[in-house]
Amino acid sequence: MAEIVQQRIEDRIPALEQLERVGLFTKKEVRSIIKRATALEYKLHRLIVNKDDFIAYIQYEINVLELVKKRRAHVHYQFKREEIEGPIIHRINSIFRRATNKWKDDVQLWLSHVAFCRKWSSKIQISKVFSAMLAIHADKPALWIMAAKSELEDRDSSESARHLFLRALRFHPNNKKVYQEYFRMELLHSEKLRKQKEDLEKAEIDLGEYEFSPEILSGKLAEVVYKDATRTINEAELVISLLNIAAIFDFTKELQEYILQDLQNNYTEEALTWDFMAKRELDAPGAGEELQTAKGRASDISRREERCCQVYEEGIKSLNSEPMWTCYVAFCLERLKRKTNVQELKEKRQERLLSVLQRAHDSSLLKEDYYKNWLQILLSSGDAEGAASVAMAATQRYSQSVSVWSLSLQTLMHLGREDMSGLFQEALTHINPKESLTLWQLQAEWSAANQSPEETEAMFKRGLMSAVAAVSMEMKERYLDWSYATGGYKKARRTFTSLQEIRPLSKDFFTRMIQIEKEQETPKMSNLRDYYERALQEFGTTDDDLWLQYIQEELEPHGQPENCGKIHWRAMKFLEGECVERFTSKYTLMQTGHL
Repeated sequence: MAEIVQQRIEDRIPALEQLERVGLFTKKEVRSIIKRATALEYKLHRLIVNKDDFIAYIQYEINVLELVKKRRAHVHYQFKREEIEGPIIHRINSIFRRATNKWKDDVQLWLSHVAFCRKWSSKIQISKVFSAMLAIHADKPALWIMAAKSELEDRDSSESARHLFLRALRFHPNNKKVYQEYFRMELLHSEKLRKQKEDLEKAEIDLGEYEFSPEILSGKLAEVVYKDATRTINEAELVISLLNIAAIFDFTKELQEYILQDLQNNYTEEALTWDFMAKRELDAPGAGEELQTAKGRASDISRREERCCQVYEEGIKSLNSEPMWTCYVAFCLERLKRKTNVQELKEKRQERLLSVLQRAHDSSLLKEDYYKNWLQILLSSGDAEGAASVAMAATQRYSQSVSVWSLSLQTLMHLGREDMSGLFQEALTHINPKESLTLWQLQAEWSAANQSPEETEAMFKRGLMSAVAAVSMEMKERYLDWSYATGGYKKARRTFTSLQEIRPLSKDFFTRMIQIEKEQETPKMSNLRDYYERALQEFGTTDDDLWLQYIQEELEPHGQPENCGKIHWRAMKFLEGECVERFTSKYTLMQTGHL
C-alpha cells in the first residue's frame, strides 16, 4: 500500500514543481499540498474504504484546480495548461472512476463525475462516463435522455444522440418521455441545419460541397420518430405532447397538420382529444376593428368560447363519459374564474357552467369534486333552493363519500334546514364508521347550537357508544366541554366522573378536566391529584410530560412541594424505554429553572 501511495505522490511532483516555477504557488504551499494529498491517498487504501473519503479527495483536488484558476487570473499567466491542470484533471477523473467502480449504484456519484467533466474535462471524457454509467443504469430513462442531450449540446453530435435514443428505446419501448425528447432532438437537428444553410447562403458560399437533404431540413426524421412512437404507444396524450413540441418550431407547419389530422382521425375515443381540439378554438384570430374596445374584445372572447363549447358538445355526442364531462366542466370553470369587467360575459360564463354541471349530473357522470364548485356558485348567487337541491342530489350520487356528505351537510346547516337530525343519521348509515369522525364533529356543533340540551346529550351518548375509538374519544372531550358550557363546574365534574372509567380514553379528556378545575376561583388540589392519578393510570408508562405537569402542579402555591420526590420516584419506576431518559433530562432542566 505504501509503495502505491508513494508512487502516486511522486507522479504529481513534476506538476507541482511547474506550479512553483511559474510563481503560481509558493514552496510552502507545494509542501502543504503534498502532505494533504498523502493523507488523502492513504485513506483510499485502507482495508475498509469510505465513500466520503473519495468525495473529500475529489473536492480537495477541485479546490486546488479552482485556486490555480484564480492565481492565473491574478498574475495573468495563461501558459502550460497541459503540464499544470492536465495531471490534476486526469487524477480527479481517476478517483471518480475508482469510486464509481466501487459504488456502482450511486447515481448521484456518476452525475457528479458528469458535472465535473462538463466543467473541466474534455467532451470525449463525458461520453465515456455516460457510456460506463448506462452500462450499469440502463433501467433509468432519464439518464439515457441526459446522455443524448449531452451528445447533442456538448459534442454537437446529432448522430451519437440519435444512436443513444434508439438504444434507450430498446430498453424502454413504452416510455413517452424518451419519445418526446427524441422527437425534439430531431427537430433541433433540422433547425440547426436550416440555420447553417441560411448562413452559408447569406455569405454567398457555394453549397455544392455541403449536403443539406430537403427531407431532413423539413423535419422528416421527426415524422419517422412520431410514427414509430404512435405505433408503440397509441395514446392521445403522447400525440398532443408531440404536436406541442412541433409547434415550437416555425418550419413544422406540414408536420403539425399531419399530426393534427392523425389526432382527429384516430383518437376521437379519448376525451383528451376533444379537450385539445376545443381549446384550439381559443387561439383563432379575431376581427381587428372589434378588438379596439373592451366590449368588442369581450364579444370576440365570447364567440371563441362558444366555438369551444360547440366542439365539446360534439365530443359529448360522440363520447358521453365522465372524462369527457370533466374536461367540459373544467373548461367552463376555468373561463368563469377569469377576471372580466364586462358583466354580460361573466353572467354568460356562469350560466353556461351551471347548465353543464346540471347536464353532467343528470347523466350521472359529474365528478365528486365539482359538486363543491356547484354549491359555491349557487350560494354566492343567492339561490338557496338550488343549493339545497344540489346538496341532496350530491349525497345520493356519492352516498358513501365522507367529503360529499360533509360538504352537503354544512351547506344545509348554513341554509337552516330543519330536518338536519335525520340527515345526520342517514349520513352515518351510509358512511364507513372508521371515516365518520368528521360527521360526528359536525353533528355535535349543529346539535349544541340548535337542539335542546336533552337531545344534544342523547347525541353525545350515541357517539360514546361508537366502536371507533377516535369517535368515542372525541365525543367524550366534546361532551365534557358542552357540560361545562351549559351546566357549569358541577355538571362537568359529574360528566367526567361518569366517563372516566369508560375506555377508550384520551389524555386531552383528563387535561381538559384539570384545566376546568384550575379555572375555578378556589381550585381544589385534592381534585387535581385525583385527575392526575387517574390520567397516569392510563398513560403513566409512556407519557413523561404528564409526570412533569403533575410535579409542576405540586410546586404551585396550592400544592405541596414535598410530594415532588415521591412523584419523581414513581415516574422513574413506571416510565418505559426512551421516556425515562426524556423525563430525566426535562426534570433536570426544570430544577435548574430552564424549563
